[in-house]
Amino acid sequence: MDVVFGVLGPVTAWNGSGDVVPLKGPKHRAVLARLILARGRVVPVTRLVDDLWLDPPPDAVGAVRTFVAALRRALEPERPPRAPSRLLVTEGPGYALRAGADDVDAWRFEQVVGTAARPPEESLTSLDEALGWWRGPAYAEFTDEDWARAERSRLTELRLRAVERRAEAKLELGLAADAVPDLDAHVAEHPWREDAWRLLALALYRTGRQGDALAVLRRARTLLVEQLGIDPGTALRRLEEDILRQADHLEPGQDAASRVWARAAEAYDRTVASGARARLESTVGILRNLAVTGGGGLVAAREQRMAAIAAAEELGDAELTARVIGAYDVPAIWTRSDDPRQAAGVVAAAERTLAALPAGGHDATRARLLATVALESRGTGGVRAGETAREAAREAERIARALDDPALLAFALNGAFMQAFQRAGLARRRDGIGAELVELSVRHDLAGYEVLGHLVRLQARSALADFDGADEHAAAADGLAERYERPLVGVFTTWYRALRLAASGAAPAADVEAAYRDAVARLDGSGMPGFEAGLPALARLSLRMREGRPAQTEAHTDWGPYEPWARPLVLLARDHRDEAAAALRKAPDPPHDLLLEAMWCLIARAAIALDDRETMTRARTELGPAVGELAGGGSGLLTFGPVSRYLYDLTTALG
Repeated sequence: MDVVFGVLGPVTAWNGSGDVVPLKGPKHRAVLARLILARGRVVPVTRLVDDLWLDPPPDAVGAVRTFVAALRRALEPERPPRAPSRLLVTEGPGYALRAGADDVDAWRFEQVVGTAARPPEESLTSLDEALGWWRGPAYAEFTDEDWARAERSRLTELRLRAVERRAEAKLELGLAADAVPDLDAHVAEHPWREDAWRLLALALYRTGRQGDALAVLRRARTLLVEQLGIDPGTALRRLEEDILRQADHLEPGQDAASRVWARAAEAYDRTVASGARARLESTVGILRNLAVTGGGGLVAAREQRMAAIAAAEELGDAELTARVIGAYDVPAIWTRSDDPRQAAGVVAAAERTLAALPAGGHDATRARLLATVALESRGTGGVRAGETAREAAREAERIARALDDPALLAFALNGAFMQAFQRAGLARRRDGIGAELVELSVRHDLAGYEVLGHLVRLQARSALADFDGADEHAAAADGLAERYERPLVGVFTTWYRALRLAASGAAPAADVEAAYRDAVARLDGSGMPGFEAGLPALARLSLRMREGRPAQTEAHTDWGPYEPWARPLVLLARDHRDEAAAALRKAPDPPHDLLLEAMWCLIARAAIALDDRETMTRARTELGPAVGELAGGGSGLLTFGPVSRYLYDLTTALG
């Protein structure tokens, strides 16, 4: 049916394009409303006359027929003349509206509210949508009509029940704080609904506001007794008793940790002034923990981090700003930033703060700022910028060692890792950093950095084709991730196992492709755009090149940041040699990151195919130090094979 009807508010109709259908005057709307209310049953013309007029005019029946004819023209404008209506039909002594079950908002709403119990996530989503269909009181312009009164009351009751069911879903999902404002307004407007009072009190209790919950129950008792002359029901009385003794069953689905969190957060909000500077430092602590909980948490932490830094800078307190910046010591393994603009902003703020710190002392604070500069400058282009970041990493490490501060040293070593890519072939150096991180973390109980150390070593051992060693570090990282709830670790280890299968050379191609499909699926919702952008395409290319096949040429392929180095091979696969040569000349030097060797190998392969001797010479020079490594293996994600093979091909091509 192309027309849908709305009665959850003023009576309205919309056509298939979503435009409002002009329904003419109030009597036309009344006829339509009366037929909708009949739910497909025939309404005799005489009944319509009685419902439309207290004192019908002499030609009331003719007027009703005129209204119906006008409605038919409006609702079915493309119906041929004299063709029978399929929507507003004549049947026996009257008319009926043949609308589908989904064509009237009130009917859809009733289905949603009447659906049997569903998972709370699904219930919350559907009820949110259904409550959004309400545009005002049901049958809004017919509030005084007897024929609409019962249906309006029924729909209003359904709406109130939907509001309460939505609150119940929020409570089941641990969203008690979100439920409080809606329930507060709900009981203010409908004070006779005992279940609404019960839900509000329960929501307040679950947010740690036991006193407010008891006050709500007292207010409910007063209103019920004074205004309705009735005592509170059993459910309200039992809830009050349970709150007083803090019964465990009041928080189903929440463990002790959740209850402690809710109550501690409520106490913090109550006791720490809203403008207190301590709130900024506390916020960064929360963001740091949030960043390692998974995709949504990582995205939220990233969004709020710069705001916290900006708020600290506004206060003009360099030491506070330094603590806010340096407290975000989240272990980082991937060498391409998720948000380069924000990373540049963090670096700039750290450098400003370093310059503003008072002379003397503050060594640990300076080291944290320097480590932040090194960490956030990952993959930075340009010789000068890279040297500045490497110097920051060296100085942070020097200070941390002098202070004998294990946590600070772990942070500084993370920065040193990010700056260990100034040339190809540095896998052994990074392996040493990873080994020290693991040893340091085990001695001083630094779980996050212990995971990081194992991932660093996984990458380095992969680059060195030591897959037995890499397997051990992957297993160790997975074990720690399970113990300390670090879900993002599995993204890296799943990709590693696909690489492992591909590098073995023994697995069927279908199995390798399936492993990479699983790895790509783990990227969904990871919250790491700097990691996932272009990787699926690059993984496919690595498999094709190892099989001696040309690059994939589908137009929709997303190469992400790797496009400049993949493009010449794609153009060669299309047999566009001149364009490929031009693209190769335009390709910049690859960034100094975990895929440095891999990108140079792509350049080498295109240069050999195009007989570009100058580029071949540069590629051989750049790749020379990595002769014992796997191209791309240092990423722990994919490989284009031994670098030595590319060096041999380059040397042969150069004669």
